[in-house]
Amino acid sequence: MRVSLKDVAEHAGVSIKTVSNVVNKYQHVTPAMRARVQEAIDELGYRPNLTARHLRKGRTGIIALAVPELGNPYFAELAGAVIDAAAEHDFTVLLDHTRGEREQEVLVSQGFRARVIDGLILSPLELEAEDLREREDDVPLVLLGERQYDLPHDHIAIDNIAASRAAVRHLIGRGRTTIAYLGARTDSANRPAHLRLQGWREELTAAGIPAPESLVGPVGGWDRWDGAKAMARMLDAGVRPDAVFAYNDLVAIGAMRVLHERGLRVPWDVAVVGFDDIAEGQFGAVTLTTVAPDKQAIARLAVESLLGSLDRPERPCGRELTAEFRLVERESTLGRR
Repeated sequence: MRVSLKDVAEHAGVSIKTVSNVVNKYQHVTPAMRARVQEAIDELGYRPNLTARHLRKGRTGIIALAVPELGNPYFAELAGAVIDAAAEHDFTVLLDHTRGEREQEVLVSQGFRARVIDGLILSPLELEAEDLREREDDVPLVLLGERQYDLPHDHIAIDNIAASRAAVRHLIGRGRTTIAYLGARTDSANRPAHLRLQGWREELTAAGIPAPESLVGPVGGWDRWDGAKAMARMLDAGVRPDAVFAYNDLVAIGAMRVLHERGLRVPWDVAVVGFDDIAEGQFGAVTLTTVAPDKQAIARLAVESLLGSLDRPERPCGRELTAEFRLVERESTLGRR
């Protein structure tokens, strides 16, 4: 038998309105009353009809998250954080996988799911500003990542240049002077790869350390194989860095494998720093020092920005919101303790 608000109210000895206020998380309910109603909810096994609640507001209760690559642990972990953040507001998250292709990103951003979702969180790689200027869909949109569009959509990112400089500064502090960067790309000047390369170059220059192009390792993608190939090419060319700063943890893990195969010990011969703080980095034979973006903060800011646009469509958008990062020091630069 389905338990109703009336059943909960009678069991708790309060009004239906009070139960409704607790269920809808209104702030003006006293802690004692909230605990009393929650106890009745738990005892009776009451479950609110979220669908009906959203429909009363003209909503579906679903938001979408579109990311370039679900197979990348960073985006998988970020998706989990977004799902958790949305659940706190009783929203369900629909996942879209764009493969980082402009056509797919345009399709998603133009609202092909407009009748299904209340809002969209999009992490684009190839999408251009003109694609969004032509957007006719009025579903609220929040952008993630480092591409800046100067458009009326909230944008959430970390400071990639500052984060990269912190990683390189750590390596310099460990006495490294020949620091390579693996992860350069020749396309799309606004990609995070270019910002991280810029941070690498700026920190070396500030320390008076050379940053020749021979220490820049280009990649075709950002997976383990890409890092392995870039590291092998650099070593085969006779370049022997004493440290590597990688675009992400996957590239770093690939590079570490090649260093091991070539008889170079991490960190004694070559120290390595990654980026993203994926769980895999904590379980290798040598744990990985990495830049850790605050994924929970990114997810929370994205969901709150999106729901803020739903609740107050008149509020100004186009804000630049920055999440924090930290450097997590592990064995790939410190050695085993």
